[in-house]
Amino acid sequence: EDIAADTLARRAVRPDAVRLMTAHRSKGLEWRLVVVAGVQEGLWPDLRRRGSLLEADRIGRDGLAEPLSPGALLAEERRLFYVAATRARERLVVTAVKAPADDGDQPSRFLTELGVEPADVTGRPRRPLAVAALVAELRATTVDPRVSEPLREAAARRLARLAALTDEDGRPLVPSAHPYRWWGMWDPTESKVPLRDRDQPVTLSGSALDQLANTCALQWFLGREVKADAPATTAQGFGNVVHVLADEVASGHTPADLAVLMERLDSVWNALAFDAPWKSAQEKANARVALERFLKWHVMDRAGRTPVASEHDFDVTLEAGEYEVRIRGQMDRVETDADGRAYVVDFKTGKQAPTSSEVARHPQLAVYQLAVREGAVDEAFDGVRPQPGGAELVHLRQGAPKRDGGETLPKVQAQESQEGPEGEWVGDLLATAAGKVLDERFTPTAGQHCTHCSFRASCSARPEGRHVVE
Repeated sequence: EDIAADTLARRAVRPDAVRLMTAHRSKGLEWRLVVVAGVQEGLWPDLRRRGSLLEADRIGRDGLAEPLSPGALLAEERRLFYVAATRARERLVVTAVKAPADDGDQPSRFLTELGVEPADVTGRPRRPLAVAALVAELRATTVDPRVSEPLREAAARRLARLAALTDEDGRPLVPSAHPYRWWGMWDPTESKVPLRDRDQPVTLSGSALDQLANTCALQWFLGREVKADAPATTAQGFGNVVHVLADEVASGHTPADLAVLMERLDSVWNALAFDAPWKSAQEKANARVALERFLKWHVMDRAGRTPVASEHDFDVTLEAGEYEVRIRGQMDRVETDADGRAYVVDFKTGKQAPTSSEVARHPQLAVYQLAVREGAVDEAFDGVRPQPGGAELVHLRQGAPKRDGGETLPKVQAQESQEGPEGEWVGDLLATAAGKVLDERFTPTAGQHCTHCSFRASCSARPEGRHVVE
């Protein structure tokens, strides 16, 4: 099914190559080195009857013969193993695996008939048995200062031999062995035009600040600046739908009624692409639970706070150290507390929540409070600039602890007001992020965020990407 060809047909044999074949086809041939791999009990000997469906194995010269007995099958398998083992002129390697449990994979009984005690090799091999891994090890050896000079030279010579190998048409068989394919040998590229004009404020958002300063600057650059990120996923579509419905309720366009919200949800749900119908049904049920939590949170008494704006756009410019930073974004909801201060709410529909210590220094919430201080919500407060009263994350996918109301309410994580010395760290974070952008220092940083990163396969901070760029 995978290769539309007769894989058993005879191929032209290259002189200096490894031949892969069955034991039957090896009859009458010899090599200096022969490897008989996978000599497992149940596979070799294989005591199942051949052609048992149509009983073709019983067809003989004089009609139907009696089926082979288990003893006869075992003798036939032993003769076949003998054929495979005697193809070696100088060296024979026989391999098998042994599982710790008795009911797992076990070596064949034929291993004990070789007259040599099998050697147990525990642990994983030093590297995968593949050309790419061999090239990577040789390259690493050539530049390793802990390795002796003769060994480095030997690795370089072996690389040169691999790089010189070509097929009948002159195409290289191992192009990765040649230094011109080693991206890590090249100096970093530089653009004649700077990424950002140093005379203009650096434009950032709360989420961008978190990526640049705390997560991974390279992920931010490739995703935000290069626009190379993967298209929106169904999880993002889920979040967008829930955010829109929450905004409609807050703005008064849709009543705070679950039946009405579910009807609105039904009208747009089919536009979301899911891998399977069951996944769509599962996520729709999750959306219903999230909307139920939102409605209960929406109508409850939240320490005397009342909403004044929903999906509020803001755009403010401020000084951060030696830089000017322009902060743009959108606040899911702005409320006023009993003291007339502005309180910002950010709805989250993800499956993960930060820790309490992370919320205390959550960059996105802190940027919202900083924006409030710089006049981002003056319009919603009739032109009067309020003081920031704090901010919170409302996790609609996650239920609250029992002490806070239980599963029917969303999990809420609050950040205290960042007025005074308590909020100085936000300015330092902005200055660090702005400096990275202007200096174009987009170095990768490994962490939990790598799990869902679109660029891990070519990132030098990840094992799977390091062989590409180093």
